[in-house]
Amino acid sequence: MSTSASTSVAQSSQAAPPTQADDSMQSCRQKSDPAWDYCTYVVEGRNKRFTCMFCKKVIKGGGIHRLKKHLAGVVGDVKICKTVDADTRFRMLESLNETSTKKKRAAETFDDEHPFGPNVVELADDDTSEIPRPAVHVSSSSRPLKRAATSQEVGSFFAPRTTPGAQPTIKSVLAGKKVVHEVDIAIATFFFENCIPMNALNSRSYQRMLDAVASIGSGYKGPNYHAMRTRLLSDMKKNVQLLVDSCRSQWVETGCTIMADGWQDQKNRQLINFLVYCPMGISFIRSVDASDIIKDATNLCNLFVELVEFVGPKNVVHLVTDNAANYKAAGRMLHDKYPHIYWSPCAAHCLNLVLGDIGKMELVQSLAKRASLMRNRLE
Repeated sequence: MSTSASTSVAQSSQAAPPTQADDSMQSCRQKSDPAWDYCTYVVEGRNKRFTCMFCKKVIKGGGIHRLKKHLAGVVGDVKICKTVDADTRFRMLESLNETSTKKKRAAETFDDEHPFGPNVVELADDDTSEIPRPAVHVSSSSRPLKRAATSQEVGSFFAPRTTPGAQPTIKSVLAGKKVVHEVDIAIATFFFENCIPMNALNSRSYQRMLDAVASIGSGYKGPNYHAMRTRLLSDMKKNVQLLVDSCRSQWVETGCTIMADGWQDQKNRQLINFLVYCPMGISFIRSVDASDIIKDATNLCNLFVELVEFVGPKNVVHLVTDNAANYKAAGRMLHDKYPHIYWSPCAAHCLNLVLGDIGKMELVQSLAKRASLMRNRLE
């Protein structure tokens, strides 16, 4: 009689639905995912709805993994969130990568420490009262203990602190003035020893270079002379070519302007630089040595026609040159050949001519002489 009673009790315990404690434990287990911090979760019958806290998009079905793809910007499964900040997007993407890596490792190697598969709750070493069960059926008497994450695991969930507008690291904030001064001296020494112009500090790639070196950490060795003049130079040429090709695709969509800039170098050569402007930016096309040709309207027009044919007659809508008489006549001739291309003078050249005429006025000349005498006396 006692045996049958125990058997019935065991069967009833197996058939019993999960208790409220089991549900709370399951919810606690699920909400350990970092994506739960950025959504609201509503259950309507059998339907589950996740609402993004950034863009208020409602995701129906797919679980928290689908919401994580939404925040990480993974295209294909769900529409990406456009209002999430960079730190959260980076953290969600790293969490997805970590999950994918764990699944691949579990499929390839079935470790002895996890005999029940990769989705088993890890119990403490001293907790041997129960046999581990899958996470969805964990009982309330065996609360899972979270494993302490190493510094490497924690660091992978945060974006690099060298990105523009990012919060500085604690190490950089706590660095003393003496340490910062030593770094500044090292950079200044490099500039002074190699006679690098100070204008290089205003380059947009200067701070980008320092951020890249800081992000890689100590021990980085810069490229040597051979790598700079061969492999890296070739790679930079390819990058510039890709940039120019992207600009050329913009010429077809919006049209472009050809700009001619005439100047004279130290060897008294008459050079003309040709550039193409579009909303994406300015691209340098070529430089022509016009020292051996007569820069009359006909020759200049032929030169402009060659440039228009290179860029594409349908893509060019505007021509900008100096305000000289020969350039004006060449602009009119080009407009006769291509009626949709209009010529206009360079604004900077016009201002130089205006200021030159103002400087020839007697009042301005007298004022300039007095200012020069006062400066000489002060010196």
